[in-house]
Formats: sequence, structure tokens, C-alpha cells
Amino acid sequence: MPNERPFDIDPSRTALIVVDMQNDFVRVGAPLEVPDARGTIDPIRKTIELFRRLQRPVVFTRFVAGPGETLLWKWSPQLRPPVNCCRPGFLRRYQDSDGELDCVAVIDELPVEPEDYVVDKYWYGAFFRTNLYDILLAEHVDTVVVCGTVTQICVEETAREAFHLSLKTVVLSDGVSSYDTEMHAATLKNFALKFGRVLDSRGLAEEMRP
Repeated sequence: MPNERPFDIDPSRTALIVVDMQNDFVRVGAPLEVPDARGTIDPIRKTIELFRRLQRPVVFTRFVAGPGETLLWKWSPQLRPPVNCCRPGFLRRYQDSDGELDCVAVIDELPVEPEDYVVDKYWYGAFFRTNLYDILLAEHVDTVVVCGTVTQICVEETAREAFHLSLKTVVLSDGVSSYDTEMHAATLKNFALKFGRVLDSRGLAEEMRP
């Protein structure tokens, strides 16, 4: 049996990482749409508000297509023209938006504040070839809470990278989403078994009370 509570959460050493809650993943009709992501907006927003009240770091990651084709594009051909998914500066109209929106931008329902961090990445994991780890070191963080989309891809990769950097890691169960319910469930089960903790937003808020 896995240890249900392998570590406690110290709010003063904890940061929140919101993975890829961008227009091209969340909006209706988006090229890489994850419909279930819209159901996670409220718990993610409440968790962001919690971290801001506690004056703890909030980091938004954005998946960016990059200037040219990489190996990753073979699994996401929507990144290529003419779709131009997740291409910086590319504007797109979605079924649930009144006008054109920046396809790379974090959704308006989760507004990025001036004190927040934004980390752009060309690959799945948010630590790979980015400055995320340096940000966390500067903020004296030893624990991260990871939420966003997609559960078994960018969320899992980011959470596992955090584990391998010796960061205590929590995945927010009601704050992550997938287009495959079985993969979603299996990813959370496996992560809790050997890599970190899986908590819902209410449970996290209870543990982070001063």
C-alpha cells in the first residue's frame, strides 16, 4: 500500500504551477481542445486565490509551438500551418469567444497578475530547458502544487520532473483534465503510488491553513 501522506505541506515553502490553461486547449473548438478543462477552471481559480492570499508564488506555463518543427510536432500536427496551434502572436476565433484571441494566452477566466510568473516551454515538461527551477529556488520553494492540462502529458511530465528535482509534489485532482478518462485516472493513481501526493482543492486548502 502506498503511504497516503508521505510529506506535510508547509505553505511558506509551496508554489502553485498552473500548466497550459491556454486558449488553444481550453476554448470551445480549439485545435487541441480538452473539453474537461473547462470543468477545472473554478477549482484552479480558487486555488490561485488561496496562494495569492498566502502571498505564495503562482506560476503559469504556456506551451509554445516554437520557431520551427521539432520531434514533438509529429504527435501534434496541429502546430503546423495552416492551423498554427500555440503559435505566439497568432489570433484565433473560438466558438465561445466574441472576437479573436491570442491562441497562446492563458484563458481570461484565470487572469495573470503582475506578480505572477509566466514560463513558456517548447516541450511537455515545464522544467525542461526553462527557468522554472531557478524561479522556485529564488522563492525558497521545496513543494509544488501542479494543476492544469493535459493530465497524462504536460501535467504528469511537469510533476515527475519536479519529483526528480527533489521537490515535494502535489497534483490537484479536481484541477487537472484530460480527453481520456481512463488515462486521467491511471495517471493520478500511478503518481500517488510512487511520486507524490494527489489532493483535491478542498483538501489542499485545509492543509494550507495557517
